[in-house]
Amino acid sequence: MKVRGDNRLALFFEGQGVHLICLAALLTMMVPAWRHPLMDVGELWGLNSRQWFKFTIANAIAHQVWVWLWWRAELHYRLASRIFGKFAFEVYAVPFFLMLGLRQVLAFALAAANHGTVSILPAFSLGVSVALALPVLYLGYSIRKYFGFARAAGADHFDESFRIRPLVDDGIFRYTSNPMYVFGFLLLWIPAIYFASFAAFVSALFCHLYIWVHFLATERPDMRRIYRS
Repeated sequence: MKVRGDNRLALFFEGQGVHLICLAALLTMMVPAWRHPLMDVGELWGLNSRQWFKFTIANAIAHQVWVWLWWRAELHYRLASRIFGKFAFEVYAVPFFLMLGLRQVLAFALAAANHGTVSILPAFSLGVSVALALPVLYLGYSIRKYFGFARAAGADHFDESFRIRPLVDDGIFRYTSNPMYVFGFLLLWIPAIYFASFAAFVSALFCHLYIWVHFLATERPDMRRIYRS
């Protein structure tokens, strides 16, 4: 895809004004919860619930900014390929998957630190947690079998061969074209429900809303550019 040089900078920042506005709005929405006394309850491994909460939010923001920077730098400037050659995607993808996995680790740590701050019957929390885990497991199976984890991470920004692959409508993809955001982020709600954690509920809400900001501000514009035909 060729883009005139005088337009590339505008395309690099396309949608990021919306990103910043939505992020500021979400962080503002978190203020009442941040001030709530239940945020002060509990600790894990020497860190209190507020510290774990800050880590979950910071990691989510860093993760999505990382994706935006690499996707746009490669899509409009081929910068990663120029610097790292055939290893460009791997250099991007390793931190991507590490931060993605860290989201879940931090979610569990936060929920465990802040456990029991919401009144939920243990049997109910266990049942709901299992119910939420089922579509997440089906999503993982569907990505592995039909879509591929590299493609899910944005390999089409780095390798043009991904751009000619057909749309996937098997597995969980038959129900929605964007199951990673619809079902994948249910994984962050599981520890909040299982441990009955106020702070983890707030974090899960932020992360699930914020991933849709990424979709609207970064992924959807990129998909329109990549698959414009």
